[in-house]
Amino acid sequence: MFPLGMDYSRESGMVLIPTRFVWPYGGRIVYISGSFTGWTQWPMTPVEGCPTVFQTICSLPPGYHQFKFVVDGEWRHDEHQPFISSNIGIVNTILLTRESDFPTPILNPQMLTSGPGNMDVDNETFQRVVKLSDGTSPQPFPTISESDLEISRHRIAEFMITHMAYELLPESGKVIALDVELPVKQAFHILHEQGISMAPLWDFSKGKFVGVLSAMDFILIMRELGSHGSNLTDEELETHTISAWKEAKSYLNSQINGQGGAVSRQLVQAGPDDSLKDVALQILQNGVATVPIIHSHSADASNPHLLHLASLSGILKCICRFFKHSPSSLPVLQFPICAIPLGTWVPKIGEPNRRTLAMLRPSASLSAALSLLIQAQVSSIPIVDDNDSLLDVYSRSDITTLAKDKLYTHINLEETTIHQALQYRDDPFSALGSNNQRCFMCLRSDPLHKVFERLSQPGVRRLIVVEAGSKHVEGIISLGDVFRFIMGN
Repeated sequence: MFPLGMDYSRESGMVLIPTRFVWPYGGRIVYISGSFTGWTQWPMTPVEGCPTVFQTICSLPPGYHQFKFVVDGEWRHDEHQPFISSNIGIVNTILLTRESDFPTPILNPQMLTSGPGNMDVDNETFQRVVKLSDGTSPQPFPTISESDLEISRHRIAEFMITHMAYELLPESGKVIALDVELPVKQAFHILHEQGISMAPLWDFSKGKFVGVLSAMDFILIMRELGSHGSNLTDEELETHTISAWKEAKSYLNSQINGQGGAVSRQLVQAGPDDSLKDVALQILQNGVATVPIIHSHSADASNPHLLHLASLSGILKCICRFFKHSPSSLPVLQFPICAIPLGTWVPKIGEPNRRTLAMLRPSASLSAALSLLIQAQVSSIPIVDDNDSLLDVYSRSDITTLAKDKLYTHINLEETTIHQALQYRDDPFSALGSNNQRCFMCLRSDPLHKVFERLSQPGVRRLIVVEAGSKHVEGIISLGDVFRFIMGN
């Protein structure tokens, strides 16, 4: 392809690199436009057998290039590829270099007669030169060495040991705590109205924080009442206080564990002077999502002050910020996630059985979703179609939306489908899975530093690994997976 407006002279013997561009996100008519086309629009063609993926090959000189896509008349850029802000808006970028270990082909007119949509190029040099923008590669991904892994783990551990929980505190903000004598009904509404999924519990009689109320508590409450064949009523929520529920929960846990009486679980907490490593270990070892950072000026720990709710995402954000300007000091960050022993993956044909990847169809019952959240001990479940392509996600925190308009009083867990439950959210259920604010995704070819950046965002606890174009679910990477990997556990 010799784009209009660019003087890529065939007679000059200029070295050109055939480069494949891919738009894997669907559309009816797709064009590519870039600095190498003089910003004119060049058509892209659908991939045979995958009509949602468009591609084209452009022969470009080595150097820095910018480009965008035009999808059904709308300017778009690929968020999964490098991009910058420019005077024409956000554009993707690509840097092509001449490889020294193999000859770069000099294209002749006969190689270009088929036009920009030609896919019939099979020579070995082409396969080695082309940088695929859809995240696939004709060569196997590199394998990380033990030395690179140990260097990265050592430097991250050194950072986490020498930096304290106090650094997690925001410059401004609020932390909501609940009185243990509040009715469950009121607590349920507070969590929904404040847009939070958990809150520390304060016991005035003891003068201290005694626990945490989370979305999982409401899941267990609904499961317990549902097992008796009744819906959750306003009266039951009004008469049950948080403390009464916590006692009942302790008794139920003791029955499950085969112990005699109710077992009281101590609050998992940390102080502002605890290291980030200690806080992370507290979260991982106790299987909790957050740890309250509590400080008291008194030796007897009276009059405690709740400073912050520490999470793995907050710690990861500190790590990203610290190593932002020296990424080469952590070699592991440059490797694609598929080359790293990280996360839970759908097993390929012939591979030994791995840990099951929890997924559900939209037609599954809400009861099945709540059971899976409890049994699999996960924060969210991918909702997929019959081809295992991602449609949406159902999370623990979604249970609090049932407080809206007292929905909990007139739903049946067995009869309500996940599709219906997702419609109760403030954002309607999307059958096309286009709710980008809820479906946090990545590609198996994404480098680890991209995964770090996405998981360090507030509210993101796991990324669903999908295939470009089809959104076929290939795996899941959680915050816990990342910290167990970087801490060597």
